[in-house]
Amino acid sequence: MEKEKVVLAYSGGLDTSVILKWLENTYQYEVIAVCINVGQEEDFDAIQQKALSTGAIKSYVLDVTEEFITDYIYPTLKAGAVYEDDYLLGTSFARPLMAKKLVEIAENEGAVAIAHGATGKGNDQVRFEASVKALNPYIKLIAPWRIWDLKSREDCIEYALKNDIPIPVTKKDIYSRDNNIWHISHEGGNLEDPWNQHDDSIYKLSVSPENAPDTPAYVEIQFETGIPVAVDGVKYSPIELLTVLNEVAGAHGVGIIDIVENRLVGMKSRGVYETPGGTLLFEAHKTLEKLTLDRATMSFKKSVSEKYAQLVYDGLWFTPLKEALDQFVDSTQQCVTGAVKLKLFKGSCSAVASTSPYSLYSEDFATFGEDDVYNQQDAEGFINLFALPLTIRALMNHNKDQKNKTDKKVI
Repeated sequence: MEKEKVVLAYSGGLDTSVILKWLENTYQYEVIAVCINVGQEEDFDAIQQKALSTGAIKSYVLDVTEEFITDYIYPTLKAGAVYEDDYLLGTSFARPLMAKKLVEIAENEGAVAIAHGATGKGNDQVRFEASVKALNPYIKLIAPWRIWDLKSREDCIEYALKNDIPIPVTKKDIYSRDNNIWHISHEGGNLEDPWNQHDDSIYKLSVSPENAPDTPAYVEIQFETGIPVAVDGVKYSPIELLTVLNEVAGAHGVGIIDIVENRLVGMKSRGVYETPGGTLLFEAHKTLEKLTLDRATMSFKKSVSEKYAQLVYDGLWFTPLKEALDQFVDSTQQCVTGAVKLKLFKGSCSAVASTSPYSLYSEDFATFGEDDVYNQQDAEGFINLFALPLTIRALMNHNKDQKNKTDKKVI
Protein backbone atom coordinates (compact mmCIF):
# COMPACT_ATOMS: atom_id res chain seq x y z
CA MET A 1 0.00 0.00 0.00
CA GLU A 2 1.39 3.41 -1.00
CA LYS A 3 2.24 5.64 1.94
CA GLU A 4 0.67 9.08 2.32
CA LYS A 5 2.87 12.17 2.06
CA VAL A 6 3.29 15.11 4.39
CA VAL A 7 5.03 18.41 3.65
CA LEU A 8 7.15 19.67 6.54
CA ALA A 9 8.26 23.28 7.03
CA TYR A 10 11.91 22.44 7.68
CA SER A 11 14.78 24.58 8.99
CA GLY A 12 17.36 21.89 9.72
CA GLY A 13 17.43 22.68 13.42
CA LEU A 14 16.83 20.27 16.28
CA ASP A 15 13.05 20.68 16.42
CA THR A 16 12.21 20.19 12.75
CA SER A 17 14.75 17.37 12.39
CA VAL A 18 13.07 15.53 15.23
CA ILE A 19 9.64 16.30 13.77
CA LEU A 20 10.71 14.80 10.44
CA LYS A 21 11.54 11.47 12.04
CA TRP A 22 8.55 11.65 14.39
CA LEU A 23 6.17 12.01 11.42
CA GLU A 24 7.69 8.88 9.90
CA ASN A 25 7.52 6.89 13.11
CA THR A 26 4.07 8.06 14.25
CA TYR A 27 2.08 8.22 11.01
CA GLN A 28 4.29 6.23 8.61
CA TYR A 29 4.19 9.27 6.32
CA GLU A 30 6.65 9.91 3.53
CA VAL A 31 8.07 13.29 4.47
CA ILE A 32 8.85 16.07 1.99
CA ALA A 33 11.04 18.69 3.70
CA VAL A 34 10.70 22.29 2.53
CA CYS A 35 13.12 25.01 3.61
CA ILE A 36 12.04 28.49 2.54
CA ASN A 37 14.67 31.18 2.10
CA VAL A 38 13.34 34.66 2.83
CA GLY A 39 16.78 36.19 3.12
CA GLN A 40 18.17 34.51 6.22
CA GLU A 41 21.82 33.50 6.24
CA GLU A 42 22.00 29.71 6.25
CA ASP A 43 23.94 26.89 4.59
CA PHE A 44 21.01 25.75 2.49
CA ASP A 45 22.92 22.93 0.79
CA ALA A 46 23.70 21.45 4.19
CA ILE A 47 20.07 21.82 5.28
CA GLN A 48 18.88 20.03 2.15
CA GLN A 49 21.30 17.17 2.64
CA LYS A 50 20.45 16.85 6.33
CA ALA A 51 16.77 16.45 5.53
CA LEU A 52 17.51 13.64 3.11
CA SER A 53 19.90 11.91 5.51
CA THR A 54 17.27 12.14 8.27
CA GLY A 55 14.72 10.33 6.14
CA ALA A 56 12.93 12.80 3.86
CA ILE A 57 12.00 11.38 0.45
CA LYS A 58 12.46 14.85 -1.07
CA SER A 59 14.05 18.07 0.13
CA TYR A 60 13.20 21.47 -1.34
CA VAL A 61 15.00 24.76 -0.77
CA LEU A 62 13.01 27.67 -2.19
CA ASP A 63 14.53 31.16 -2.50
CA VAL A 64 11.55 33.52 -2.37
CA THR A 65 13.40 36.56 -1.03
CA GLU A 66 12.41 38.93 -3.83
CA GLU A 67 8.77 37.83 -3.73
CA PHE A 68 8.87 38.35 0.02
CA ILE A 69 9.98 41.96 -0.45
CA THR A 70 7.73 42.94 -3.35
CA ASP A 71 4.53 41.11 -2.40
CA TYR A 72 4.64 41.15 1.41
CA ILE A 73 7.04 43.81 2.71
CA TYR A 74 6.15 46.56 0.24
CA PRO A 75 2.36 46.31 0.69
CA THR A 76 2.85 46.55 4.45
CA LEU A 77 5.24 49.48 4.03
CA LYS A 78 2.75 51.32 1.80
CA ALA A 79 0.04 50.70 4.39
CA GLY A 80 2.27 52.15 7.13
CA ALA A 81 1.39 49.13 9.25
CA VAL A 82 3.14 49.02 12.64
CA TYR A 83 1.87 46.68 15.36
CA GLU A 84 1.31 48.36 18.74
CA ASP A 85 3.26 51.44 17.59
CA ASP A 86 6.62 49.63 17.55
CA TYR A 87 6.83 46.28 15.77
CA LEU A 88 7.50 46.37 12.01
CA LEU A 89 6.04 42.85 11.57
CA GLY A 90 9.22 41.12 10.37
CA THR A 91 8.19 37.60 11.34
CA SER A 92 4.46 38.14 10.81
CA PHE A 93 4.41 38.76 7.07
CA ALA A 94 6.94 36.03 6.28
CA ARG A 95 4.60 33.30 7.52
CA PRO A 96 1.78 33.65 4.95
CA LEU A 97 4.30 33.48 2.12
CA MET A 98 5.84 30.34 3.62
CA ALA A 99 2.38 28.81 4.04
CA LYS A 100 1.56 29.62 0.41
CA LYS A 101 4.67 27.79 -0.80
CA LEU A 102 3.96 24.81 1.45
CA VAL A 103 0.45 24.55 0.01
CA GLU A 104 1.76 24.74 -3.56
CA ILE A 105 4.23 21.91 -2.96
CA ALA A 106 1.64 19.83 -1.10
CA GLU A 107 -0.72 20.17 -4.06
CA ASN A 108 1.98 19.36 -6.61
CA GLU A 109 3.22 16.35 -4.62
CA GLY A 110 -0.20 15.01 -3.69
CA ALA A 111 0.49 15.36 0.03
CA VAL A 112 -2.39 15.00 2.47
CA ALA A 113 -0.92 17.11 5.27
CA ILE A 114 1.36 20.00 6.18
CA ALA A 115 3.36 19.98 9.40
CA HIS A 116 5.18 22.80 11.16
CA GLY A 117 7.34 23.31 14.24
CA ALA A 118 5.51 26.24 15.82
CA THR A 119 4.63 25.81 19.48
CA GLY A 120 1.21 26.01 21.05
CA LYS A 121 2.13 29.23 22.84
CA GLY A 122 3.06 31.43 19.92
CA ASN A 123 1.56 33.42 17.08
CA ASP A 124 3.17 31.43 14.27
CA GLN A 125 0.89 28.41 14.66
CA VAL A 126 -2.05 30.70 13.88
CA ARG A 127 -0.31 32.41 10.97
CA PHE A 128 0.68 29.14 9.32
CA GLU A 129 -2.61 27.36 9.84
CA ALA A 130 -4.97 30.26 9.06
CA SER A 131 -3.08 30.81 5.80
CA VAL A 132 -3.24 27.13 4.85
CA LYS A 133 -6.97 27.00 5.62
CA ALA A 134 -7.55 30.08 3.47
CA LEU A 135 -5.63 28.59 0.53
CA ASN A 136 -6.63 24.91 0.72
CA PRO A 137 -8.96 23.77 3.52
CA TYR A 138 -8.67 20.12 2.44
CA ILE A 139 -5.07 19.82 3.61
CA LYS A 140 -4.63 18.35 7.08
CA LEU A 141 -2.49 20.33 9.55
CA ILE A 142 -0.12 18.73 12.05
CA ALA A 143 1.49 20.69 14.89
CA PRO A 144 3.63 18.18 16.81
CA TRP A 145 4.37 20.51 19.72
CA ARG A 146 0.66 20.48 20.55
CA ILE A 147 0.24 16.70 20.51
CA TRP A 148 3.45 14.75 21.08
CA ASP A 149 4.96 13.58 24.38
CA LEU A 150 8.18 15.57 23.99
CA LYS A 151 8.06 18.52 26.37
CA SER A 152 11.53 20.08 26.26
CA ARG A 153 14.73 20.53 24.31
CA GLU A 154 16.26 17.74 26.38
CA ASP A 155 13.45 15.39 25.31
CA CYS A 156 14.12 16.30 21.67
CA ILE A 157 17.85 15.61 22.07
CA GLU A 158 17.10 12.21 23.60
CA TYR A 159 14.70 11.40 20.73
CA ALA A 160 17.32 12.50 18.19
CA LEU A 161 19.98 10.25 19.74
CA LYS A 162 17.64 7.25 19.76
CA ASN A 163 16.78 7.78 16.09
CA ASP A 164 20.31 8.58 14.82
CA ILE A 165 19.44 12.17 13.95
CA PRO A 166 22.58 14.31 13.62
CA ILE A 167 22.86 16.95 16.34
CA PRO A 168 25.30 19.84 15.82
CA VAL A 169 27.95 19.90 18.55
CA THR A 170 27.69 23.59 19.41
CA LYS A 171 26.97 25.56 22.54
CA LYS A 172 23.25 26.10 22.98
CA ASP A 173 22.15 29.63 22.15
CA ILE A 174 19.94 30.81 24.98
CA TYR A 175 17.83 32.95 22.64
CA SER A 176 15.08 31.96 20.25
CA ARG A 177 15.63 33.83 16.99
CA ASP A 178 13.84 34.36 13.71
CA ASN A 179 15.51 36.21 10.89
CA ASN A 180 15.00 37.20 7.29
CA ILE A 181 16.12 40.04 5.03
CA TRP A 182 13.84 42.47 6.89
CA HIS A 183 14.74 41.80 10.52
CA ILE A 184 15.94 39.49 13.27
CA SER A 185 14.06 38.86 16.50
CA HIS A 186 15.45 37.71 19.84
CA GLU A 187 13.28 36.11 22.53
CA GLY A 188 13.77 33.91 25.57
CA GLY A 189 16.78 33.66 27.87
CA ASN A 190 17.15 36.58 30.27
CA LEU A 191 14.66 38.57 28.16
CA GLU A 192 11.83 36.61 29.79
CA ASP A 193 12.15 38.92 32.81
CA PRO A 194 11.16 42.41 31.58
CA TRP A 195 13.18 43.94 34.43
CA ASN A 196 16.41 42.64 32.87
CA GLN A 197 18.13 45.09 30.56
CA HIS A 198 19.13 43.28 27.39
CA ASP A 199 22.82 42.81 26.63
CA ASP A 200 24.20 44.58 23.55
CA SER A 201 26.04 41.40 22.59
CA ILE A 202 22.69 40.03 21.42
CA TYR A 203 22.81 42.11 18.22
CA LYS A 204 23.37 40.39 14.88
CA LEU A 205 22.58 43.11 12.31
CA SER A 206 23.56 46.24 14.21
CA VAL A 207 26.13 47.86 16.42
CA SER A 208 24.91 49.32 19.69
CA PRO A 209 23.98 53.01 19.40
CA GLU A 210 26.71 53.86 21.92
CA ASN A 211 29.34 52.27 19.67
CA ALA A 212 28.03 53.85 16.47
CA PRO A 213 30.13 56.52 14.70
CA ASP A 214 30.41 59.92 16.36
CA THR A 215 29.48 61.70 13.13
CA PRO A 216 26.06 61.42 11.47
CA ALA A 217 25.42 59.84 8.09
CA TYR A 218 22.90 61.02 5.50
CA VAL A 219 20.89 58.71 3.25
CA GLU A 220 18.55 59.72 0.43
CA ILE A 221 15.78 57.26 -0.51
CA GLN A 222 13.72 57.67 -3.68
CA PHE A 223 10.16 56.33 -4.03
CA GLU A 224 7.81 55.74 -6.94
CA THR A 225 4.12 55.35 -6.04
CA GLY A 226 5.04 54.36 -2.49
CA ILE A 227 7.72 51.84 -3.43
CA PRO A 228 11.44 52.47 -2.76
CA VAL A 229 13.51 52.32 -5.94
CA ALA A 230 16.84 54.03 -5.28
CA VAL A 231 19.32 54.99 -2.58
CA ASP A 232 21.49 58.10 -2.97
CA GLY A 233 20.53 58.33 -6.63
CA VAL A 234 21.48 54.72 -7.46
CA LYS A 235 18.67 52.40 -8.57
CA TYR A 236 18.69 48.92 -7.03
CA SER A 237 16.73 45.70 -7.25
CA PRO A 238 14.52 45.07 -4.18
CA ILE A 239 17.06 42.70 -2.60
CA GLU A 240 20.00 44.99 -3.30
CA LEU A 241 18.17 48.04 -1.97
CA LEU A 242 17.24 46.43 1.33
CA THR A 243 20.73 44.96 1.70
CA VAL A 244 22.31 48.39 1.23
CA LEU A 245 19.97 50.02 3.73
CA ASN A 246 20.52 47.24 6.28
CA GLU A 247 24.26 47.80 6.13
CA VAL A 248 24.04 51.58 6.42
CA ALA A 249 21.46 51.61 9.21
CA GLY A 250 23.03 48.72 11.10
CA ALA A 251 26.38 50.52 11.18
CA HIS A 252 24.69 53.43 13.00
CA GLY A 253 22.66 51.34 15.46
CA VAL A 254 19.33 52.29 13.88
CA GLY A 255 16.26 50.06 14.14
CA ILE A 256 16.75 48.36 17.53
CA ILE A 257 13.67 48.07 19.75
CA ASP A 258 13.05 46.27 23.03
CA ILE A 259 9.32 45.77 23.58
CA VAL A 260 6.64 43.85 25.42
CA GLU A 261 3.88 42.94 22.97
CA ASN A 262 0.47 41.32 23.16
CA ARG A 263 0.48 37.95 21.44
CA LEU A 264 -2.65 36.86 19.63
CA VAL A 265 -2.97 33.80 21.90
CA GLY A 266 -3.50 36.00 24.94
CA MET A 267 -0.17 36.31 26.71
CA LYS A 268 2.40 39.07 26.64
CA SER A 269 5.93 38.42 25.39
CA ARG A 270 9.12 40.41 25.43
CA GLY A 271 11.46 40.62 22.46
CA VAL A 272 14.36 42.56 21.03
CA TYR A 273 14.03 43.31 17.33
CA GLU A 274 16.59 44.61 14.86
CA THR A 275 15.06 46.12 11.72
CA PRO A 276 17.73 48.46 10.36
CA GLY A 277 16.83 49.02 6.71
CA GLY A 278 13.13 48.67 7.37
CA THR A 279 13.24 51.48 9.93
CA LEU A 280 14.74 53.81 7.32
CA LEU A 281 12.07 52.87 4.79
CA PHE A 282 9.20 53.43 7.21
CA GLU A 283 10.55 56.81 8.32
CA ALA A 284 11.17 57.97 4.75
CA HIS A 285 7.80 56.71 3.50
CA LYS A 286 5.92 58.38 6.35
CA THR A 287 7.71 61.66 5.65
CA LEU A 288 6.90 61.54 1.94
CA GLU A 289 3.22 60.88 2.69
CA LYS A 290 3.13 63.98 4.89
CA LEU A 291 4.31 65.98 1.88
CA THR A 292 1.93 64.47 -0.68
CA LEU A 293 -1.29 63.35 1.06
CA ASP A 294 -4.10 65.69 2.09
CA ARG A 295 -5.18 65.97 5.70
CA ALA A 296 -8.38 63.92 5.44
CA THR A 297 -6.70 61.04 3.62
CA MET A 298 -3.82 60.96 6.10
CA SER A 299 -6.24 60.91 9.02
CA PHE A 300 -8.31 58.05 7.63
CA LYS A 301 -5.24 56.11 6.50
CA LYS A 302 -3.96 56.14 10.08
CA SER A 303 -6.91 53.99 11.16
CA VAL A 304 -6.40 51.73 8.13
CA SER A 305 -2.73 51.32 9.06
CA GLU A 306 -3.63 50.16 12.55
CA LYS A 307 -6.17 47.63 11.27
CA TYR A 308 -3.78 46.43 8.58
CA ALA A 309 -1.06 45.82 11.18
CA GLN A 310 -3.43 43.79 13.33
CA LEU A 311 -4.49 41.64 10.37
CA VAL A 312 -0.88 40.92 9.44
CA TYR A 313 0.13 40.20 13.03
CA ASP A 314 -2.84 37.87 13.50
CA GLY A 315 -2.04 35.84 10.36
CA LEU A 316 -5.04 37.09 8.37
CA TRP A 317 -3.14 37.93 5.19
CA PHE A 318 -5.38 35.97 2.81
CA THR A 319 -8.68 37.60 3.77
CA PRO A 320 -11.28 39.74 1.98
CA LEU A 321 -10.69 42.62 4.39
CA LYS A 322 -6.94 42.61 3.74
CA GLU A 323 -7.61 42.67 -0.03
CA ALA A 324 -10.03 45.58 0.38
CA LEU A 325 -7.56 47.54 2.48
CA ASP A 326 -4.88 46.95 -0.16
CA GLN A 327 -7.15 48.60 -2.73
CA PHE A 328 -7.53 51.67 -0.54
CA VAL A 329 -3.82 51.82 0.27
CA ASP A 330 -2.81 51.54 -3.39
CA SER A 331 -5.13 54.40 -4.29
CA THR A 332 -3.38 56.61 -1.72
CA GLN A 333 0.05 55.84 -3.11
CA GLN A 334 -0.38 57.20 -6.64
CA CYS A 335 1.31 60.48 -5.70
CA VAL A 336 3.74 59.14 -3.08
CA THR A 337 6.69 59.71 -5.39
CA GLY A 338 9.80 61.68 -4.53
CA ALA A 339 12.84 61.61 -2.28
CA VAL A 340 13.53 61.88 1.43
CA LYS A 341 16.86 62.62 3.09
CA LEU A 342 17.45 60.91 6.44
CA LYS A 343 19.98 61.69 9.14
CA LEU A 344 21.36 58.68 11.04
CA PHE A 345 23.15 59.23 14.33
CA LYS A 346 23.76 56.83 17.21
CA GLY A 347 20.54 54.88 16.91
CA SER A 348 18.30 57.72 15.78
CA CYS A 349 16.80 58.18 12.34
CA SER A 350 15.17 61.48 11.43
CA ALA A 351 13.99 62.99 8.17
CA VAL A 352 15.70 66.30 7.39
CA ALA A 353 14.48 67.03 3.85
CA SER A 354 11.86 65.87 1.35
CA THR A 355 10.79 66.64 -2.19
CA SER A 356 8.12 65.43 -4.59
CA PRO A 357 6.65 66.47 -7.95
CA TYR A 358 3.27 65.93 -6.23
CA SER A 359 4.06 67.99 -3.15
CA LEU A 360 1.04 69.70 -1.61
CA TYR A 361 3.33 72.12 0.19
CA SER A 362 3.35 75.58 -1.41
CA GLU A 363 5.96 78.05 -0.29
CA ASP A 364 3.91 80.82 -1.91
CA PHE A 365 1.04 80.14 0.51
CA ALA A 366 3.03 79.09 3.59
CA THR A 367 5.64 81.86 3.62
CA PHE A 368 5.90 84.23 6.61
CA GLY A 369 7.06 86.89 4.20
CA GLU A 370 4.96 89.03 1.88
CA ASP A 371 2.87 87.13 -0.68
CA ASP A 372 0.34 87.86 -3.40
CA VAL A 373 -1.71 84.65 -3.23
CA TYR A 374 -3.26 84.60 0.23
CA ASN A 375 -5.66 87.21 1.60
CA GLN A 376 -5.32 87.02 5.37
CA GLN A 377 -8.65 88.85 5.78
CA ASP A 378 -10.37 85.72 4.42
CA ALA A 379 -9.43 83.93 7.63
CA GLU A 380 -11.93 85.93 9.70
CA GLY A 381 -14.96 84.53 7.88
CA PHE A 382 -13.51 81.04 7.99
CA ILE A 383 -12.97 81.26 11.74
CA ASN A 384 -16.50 82.58 12.29
CA LEU A 385 -17.99 79.58 10.47
CA PHE A 386 -15.52 77.06 11.88
CA ALA A 387 -16.21 78.18 15.44
CA LEU A 388 -19.96 78.66 14.94
CA PRO A 389 -20.95 75.55 16.99
CA LEU A 390 -18.77 76.81 19.85
CA THR A 391 -20.28 80.26 19.60
CA ILE A 392 -23.85 78.91 19.67
CA ARG A 393 -23.08 76.71 22.67
CA ALA A 394 -21.51 79.62 24.54
CA LEU A 395 -24.53 81.81 23.79
CA MET A 396 -26.85 79.09 25.06
CA ASN A 397 -24.86 78.75 28.30
CA HIS A 398 -24.77 82.51 28.73
CA ASN A 399 -28.54 82.81 28.27
CA LYS A 400 -29.11 79.96 30.72
CA ASP A 401 -26.91 81.67 33.35
CA GLN A 402 -28.77 84.95 32.88
CA LYS A 403 -32.11 83.17 33.31
CA ASN A 404 -30.92 81.47 36.51
CA LYS A 405 -29.80 84.82 37.94
CA THR A 406 -33.17 86.36 37.12
CA ASP A 407 -35.06 83.45 38.71
CA LYS A 408 -33.01 83.79 41.92
CA LYS A 409 -33.83 87.50 42.17
CA VAL A 410 -37.54 86.77 41.80
CA ILE A 411 -37.39 84.23 44.65
